[in-house]
Amino acid sequence: MATENKNLSHYDKATIPSAKEFRFGIVVSEWNEQITDALYQGAKEALIDCGALESNIVKWDVPGSFELTFGAKKMIETQALDAVIAIGSVIQGETKHFDFVCSATANGIKDLNVRYDVPVIFCVLTDNTLLQAIDRSGGKHGNKGTEAAIAAVKMAALGN
Repeated sequence: MATENKNLSHYDKATIPSAKEFRFGIVVSEWNEQITDALYQGAKEALIDCGALESNIVKWDVPGSFELTFGAKKMIETQALDAVIAIGSVIQGETKHFDFVCSATANGIKDLNVRYDVPVIFCVLTDNTLLQAIDRSGGKHGNKGTEAAIAAVKMAALGN
């Protein structure tokens, strides 16, 4: 695994633009809630650490990762936002459902980035096991929600 024994969520705040003037949307899948809640907490804490006001962070829940695209689309169309983070967790099962959900979600979020002038950050874990998801949502490999928040701040600054 590329992230073996590495925590990739550390960032140098001095190199991150201030998030004070930005509004962020976070769309969170309710599926694998233990994982997505941890990713959301990591994202929210990092945004606030970078200066975002809690009142400028909008959170919407959707049933699963497949629904993240629609949730992010509606959020972009109805809220005044500088960036959106799509948070989900898909864990490999015994069927091909995993492949379809992962592919559709990634392509849907990519399509939003092409269609809209608001960056949508892909924070969907696609793991083989629950342990891998735990390790990447606040465990030994850090929190991908934190990393997504830093990407959102940088992309919001790029768009302004």
